Amino acid sequence: MNAADLVFGACLLFGGGLLLLTLIVDDIFGGLLGAIHIGFDVAGVSPTPMLLGFIAMFGVGGLFGLHSLNAGPGGATIVGVISGLLGAGVVFGAGKALRRAESTETLSLQDRVGSAARVSVGIPANKFGSVLISFAGASHNLTATADVEIPAGHDVKVIAVAGTNLVVEAVPTATKEGARSDA
Repeated sequence: MNAADLVFGACLLFGGGLLLLTLIVDDIFGGLLGAIHIGFDVAGVSPTPMLLGFIAMFGVGGLFGLHSLNAGPGGATIVGVISGLLGAGVVFGAGKALRRAESTETLSLQDRVGSAARVSVGIPANKFGSVLISFAGASHNLTATADVEIPAGHDVKVIAVAGTNLVVEAVPTATKEGARSDA
């Protein structure tokens, strides 16, 4: 094993390992790597994963150049740099795609006044239960209160907000008129 193998192998293991850790435990590990972040984004993508993608693919490309192409250390370095740029580009593209998939809307309780919801945990009179309300393509389970008891499964309308809780009222259920049978 020569020095070039060690350099490219270390880049592969270091960059790939750190990139994998940021994907698996981003909340914990991302904070540690936040020290590398200097306060700028590259078109909305953090430079840290792009740097790690470059380092990992530099190692892969370098090892490929050394052993498959028999390019020698100089040629393997060129193959490594090209591979690293491609790796950083893939990470950049994935970051952009994930950024576009994020919802730009935030859940504002005040904006939910007038919205329909369904009781998920029964609401005793003047006490708390919970309702499911749909917003931005997702269901949110929120605490709610009402003046009268409302059983689970009943449709409600949000009429106000009290602190971090919704105030709801029952929506009358439709009745079947003319469908009586006295036979």
